Amino acid sequence: MSAARRLVIAGGGPAALAAARGYRDTGGDGDVVLVTPELSVPYRRPPLSKDYLRGALDESELPIEPEAWYAEHDVEVRLGDAAARLDPETRTVALAGGGLLRYDACVLATGAAPARLPVAGAEHRRIRVLRSLAEARALRERAETAERAVVVGSGFIGCEAAASLSMRGVAVTLVSDEDIPHATRLGEEAGRRIQGWLEEHRVQLELGHGVDAIERGVTVRTPATTLPDADLVLMASGVTPRGDLAAAAGLATHAGRIVVDERMRTSADGVLAAGDVAWARNAAAGRHLAVEHWGDALAMGEVAGRTAAGADATWAEAPGFWSTIGTRTLKYAAWGDGYDEARFAQRPAGGWSVWYGRDGVTVGVLAHDADEDYEHGRELVESGAPLP
Repeated sequence: MSAARRLVIAGGGPAALAAARGYRDTGGDGDVVLVTPELSVPYRRPPLSKDYLRGALDESELPIEPEAWYAEHDVEVRLGDAAARLDPETRTVALAGGGLLRYDACVLATGAAPARLPVAGAEHRRIRVLRSLAEARALRERAETAERAVVVGSGFIGCEAAASLSMRGVAVTLVSDEDIPHATRLGEEAGRRIQGWLEEHRVQLELGHGVDAIERGVTVRTPATTLPDADLVLMASGVTPRGDLAAAAGLATHAGRIVVDERMRTSADGVLAAGDVAWARNAAAGRHLAVEHWGDALAMGEVAGRTAAGADATWAEAPGFWSTIGTRTLKYAAWGDGYDEARFAQRPAGGWSVWYGRDGVTVGVLAHDADEDYEHGRELVESGAPLP
């Protein structure tokens, strides 16, 4: 792709900012317009379920870059608007608020939306989800007076938020269809330790069954029990990629995500995609991956921006994330598309690691208080080394 003279970025998350940053850092000197439905410049999402929810972090500390950065780097930001239609033939983006933007290159960084369970009452206005700053703000405000909360889902957002709410003094019940939190993704050994951390934070666990219905936004019913009415119900049941814009424009998609190569190029000339909405080929893995991690959105966004500037950039690092549940942190790096063996290793100082393999090859590592294992494991994953 030759250097774009006008770059339009649809989205306001880490991939969107990284695309603008990558374009400028690589010498891209054309116009850059970032359009986002958010009312704030791109901010850090990971603290929303942790420090921010606990009230230990102020909103002023959330922006990835200060507002002055955008003017200094000649990046126009249009808040409160969104790309409504993409036309690859005319290279234009129609905006929901009216108007048309022409582009030489367009980066779709539209992210994902919180998913709600397909059960009666799941759409009730009182039920909270957690993805955006506005949603986090409403959740934190409700938590200030709540005495009892129910968190639905044992993914990382659910576990982090449950621990954070409990640390605020809220009586929390976490409901999950998993018998052990995270056992499906991380294995039973790691899942039992995560379960223990939640229990240490006095989170009551209702495991092994899902939710049948939610009444009036306060009463959660499962096949086993009806929980006491909650002042706050948080649904943390995963996300759905926002790939509709690309699909309507005729771009290749896979399971709702936009298909891109290792340079973040879509099936349409001049259109790139990055972040949660992308089904991106990882050059080191040699295959496409669906990734919903913060750091990888930044990495993919940078590749998209560099590609738009005409540079040679590829996504080749192992996906990964850090998660803090209460006071304990997990570090994870993995291709994320399956393993057939998990080897648990206890460390003398109290930390531990899990090594994941497939057909004898290292495909992932999880570490708690074992940073050397984490760093070494990432190298093993990226090089396709044998399972240690």
